[in-house]
Amino acid sequence: MNNSILKGGFLVALGASSYGMLTTFVKMAYAEGYTSYEITFSQMLLGLIGIIILNFLFVREKQVYTEETKTKSILKLMAAGTSLGLTSIFYYIAVKYIPVSIGIVLLMQSVWIGVLFEAVMAKKRPGLNKILAVVVILVGTVLATNILMSDIELDWRGIGWGLLAALSYTVTIYTSNTLALHLHSFRRSLWMMVGGTLIIAIISAPYLLEQFNLDIFLKWGLILALFGTILPPILFTSGMPKINVGLGAIISSVELPVAVLMAYLLLDEVVNIYQWIGIIIIILSVILMNMPKLFKKKK
Repeated sequence: MNNSILKGGFLVALGASSYGMLTTFVKMAYAEGYTSYEITFSQMLLGLIGIIILNFLFVREKQVYTEETKTKSILKLMAAGTSLGLTSIFYYIAVKYIPVSIGIVLLMQSVWIGVLFEAVMAKKRPGLNKILAVVVILVGTVLATNILMSDIELDWRGIGWGLLAALSYTVTIYTSNTLALHLHSFRRSLWMMVGGTLIIAIISAPYLLEQFNLDIFLKWGLILALFGTILPPILFTSGMPKINVGLGAIISSVELPVAVLMAYLLLDEVVNIYQWIGIIIIILSVILMNMPKLFKKKK
């Protein structure tokens, strides 16, 4: 394995780890009395400002497009960005009712939802490896969420919001990999963030007018924007070109154990051996699903 692949893998792992840290910080913000709407709005707004700065500093697009093509691309990206905003608010509401370790497992259901989504959109039956991976993910989920234990009590509101977050996250992944690929990745992130911030502002406005503590911007908003909106695009766009898609997907699954470990260390959440086994099984399923891509030569 050459240095380029090692460097790329390291950058992707850092990006995925950044995402994995988010939910623990959200839980800590909840403990200080902030609402999910304050948390999400501050993250999206500060993240948007950060992405604007990144575009100003690093994007120098030389391509020339017709105004119609450019406008259509921007509108499509903004529409797709609404799923980005919805993912955040659905997920953050979910972890109000369930532990972080359960929430991240529910978000990872986007893996098998993505297989189903791709099959419907492409009208193509998934391969055997993907079908097997879906089955393995479901088995891992049963263990990781600990629902077989008689003493476990899961709030079904959290389960519902978590699955909605997974569905929305699937849409985000699909659209971000298919829309306006002629634009710079930072530029695409910018317009998706605009759409996400707008939808969050609309949803949150009634609640923020009643209660909005501006201190959220100076504390948790900055942290969440950094780890959830600013760093991941830089790390992924820098690392992914150095490795193939399959290896990238496998390395990205480090988000799951990082999220659980952070919750264990900072929130004192209890994670038993069955849950760790379930998490390992889910990661193995991601590897199984991406085996064909892993050995595919990078074009």
